[in-house]
Amino acid sequence: MTIKIGDRLPAGTLAEFIEVESEGCSIGPSLVDVAEQAKGKTIALFGVPGAFTPTCSAQHVPGYIKHAAELKAGGVDEIWCIAVNDAFVMGAWGRDQKAVGVVRMMGDGSAAYTKALGLDADFSKNNMGIRSRRFSALVVDGVVKQLNLEEGGKFEVSDAGTLLKQLA
Repeated sequence: MTIKIGDRLPAGTLAEFIEVESEGCSIGPSLVDVAEQAKGKTIALFGVPGAFTPTCSAQHVPGYIKHAAELKAGGVDEIWCIAVNDAFVMGAWGRDQKAVGVVRMMGDGSAAYTKALGLDADFSKNNMGIRSRRFSALVVDGVVKQLNLEEGGKFEVSDAGTLLKQLA
């Protein structure tokens, strides 16, 4: 079943590559409890089919970086990107995109969380296996307030600009 507006994010774990060591967080992959991290926050969440893929790298992530200050001024506490990749790949992609400290790049290496959202897609014909549908959501205290799902290979409604308009 696909997540919808009004639903609470499902329990689950993602993995984030930590770039800078801090108290309690060493450099490298760190598990993120989604429910715990979403508690009390407004999150601009978006999912992409994969790190380093053309549309994701040229348009999707850069749009969220470009509009990060506006999203935060509109009440967003954090911006999360989810892809069915491991934390090492997401960390490298985040560095490549200059997203570190702006967008939290969350890996869902086994697609378990993406499947829990009901947003998995089979990209096997492209030799990519199970991936995420392209989407964006505004999540407030763990509850989906806005949800924008793309159809097929489109990139029309999950961009940062659409989510920014929905904040107003």
